[in-house]
Amino acid sequence: MPRILAEDFTFVTNNARDFRKLYAQEEIHAGLLIIVPQVAPDKQRELFDALLDELGEDAAVVNEVIEIQLEDGAAVITRYDLPAIEAG
Repeated sequence: MPRILAEDFTFVTNNARDFRKLYAQEEIHAGLLIIVPQVAPDKQRELFDALLDELGEDAAVVNEVIEIQLEDGAAVITRYDLPAIEAG
């Protein structure tokens, strides 16, 4: 995590549980992309390509988590802020 933050990387993982907790503790980060569930490498590449298509070329994902998962064979993308933005 220190290198991810120091280098300002957007991190891609399928370890949702651990990295959601770590990113929730950070005031600012360059984004977290989560591929759920753990699938074979060829399917991971397909899902990652779908994420890249969703983001486009000029995407800014600061303090955002983007998850992609399979539901009934279709890719479903969910986006949310982490840490959560407090209303006020």
